[in-house]
Amino acid sequence: MPPGRADRLLSAVICPASLGRIGRIGLAGRRIRGHHGGVEQIRRPERALLLAAVGGGLLSVGLGVFGFAHDPDIANVPTLGFGNVIRMKVWLALVVGVLALCQLVSALWMYGKLGRPAPPWLGTVHRVTGLAALLVSLPVAFACLYGIGFYTGDLRVILHSAAGCLLYGAFVVKVAGLHTRGPGWLVPVAGGTVFTLLVLIVLTSAGWYLSSKGLPSGY
Repeated sequence: MPPGRADRLLSAVICPASLGRIGRIGLAGRRIRGHHGGVEQIRRPERALLLAAVGGGLLSVGLGVFGFAHDPDIANVPTLGFGNVIRMKVWLALVVGVLALCQLVSALWMYGKLGRPAPPWLGTVHRVTGLAALLVSLPVAFACLYGIGFYTGDLRVILHSAAGCLLYGAFVVKVAGLHTRGPGWLVPVAGGTVFTLLVLIVLTSAGWYLSSKGLPSGY
């Protein structure tokens, strides 16, 4: 049987009303079109995830390029009521670290890894703490990129700068995975990547500062 005829018969079995249409929706949410007697499959979720991955990658690269090419201007970085930029970065990074731990615990709980059923409100807590971690990190990222730049003279700072740029690209991919019908491993992997990058950022900034100088005096 010719491929085109077999495809039309299969479509009629699945949904008789679709027989004879040029555009049809398949079982997996794929749009199928006749194309010069053949079949063209457009996988919308896969395409959305690909665009998110490309967009996230471009965002990370763009942040890195800006931080590397921009002339640092730490004098004009707002301190948000803290005594100076360093104090602001350390305290806010510590807050981000605590929120990241909340993200880890709530994610493990929702995926059934803690041995107890997750309460219905846990998903809201996970989303709120994730959004809070992102928002709190933005002043720190601005201070790093605009006020200090992508510094390459020290391994710790290189890791900190690279992780900071990659973080926001990984966050874009995670959000896209939550809003598309992607593979089941995508959200856990993207979420784990975001968490790992957050931990690396905190350890190479606030963690290093606390271990070498202690808590910053004042606010």
